Amino acid sequence: MKIISGGVAVTLLSFAIAAATPEHQQQGSVITSTPEWERVKSLVGEWGGYVMQGETKVPATVSVRITGDGSAVMHWMGAGTPHEMITMFHMDKDTLRATHYCAAHNQPRFRVVPGDDPSRIAFEFTDGTNIRPGDGYMRRLVLVFLDADHHNEEWSYEQGGALHIGTFYFARSK
Repeated sequence: MKIISGGVAVTLLSFAIAAATPEHQQQGSVITSTPEWERVKSLVGEWGGYVMQGETKVPATVSVRITGDGSAVMHWMGAGTPHEMITMFHMDKDTLRATHYCAAHNQPRFRVVPGDDPSRIAFEFTDGTNIRPGDGYMRRLVLVFLDADHHNEEWSYEQGGALHIGTFYFARSK
């Protein structure tokens, strides 16, 4: 049975590799670029910083990388902690979207909201999974680009009709 399973795995892997080669890519799979998408991709790297909880600075980390043959950006916050979370950014035709895999055990989805300030990218909640009436969930995310090595993230969490905003302050790790 293991030989058959191994053979199936090798066959599936070879199909996946063949599908990824340019001659096998589906027509229309080109990723649309927007200034917001390019800004999100500029976050690739390691980041360290903090978030304020009351009067206390709590250390925070983010690792950002490109995956899916350049079609997605993975934002990995708090790796290895109980509050580890992943946010995946990607283009959906000409709209930048994000899905947040939250420590609250739900998955809110966002879309970019056009704005006038190129240093700020705002994402608003569109829908989500595992969010029941009364559950808390991330409602909004704003990425604030200060310079190539500094950015802030304003995460808005809605619970019981109240919005709580936590701002993370990050510097690129050298």
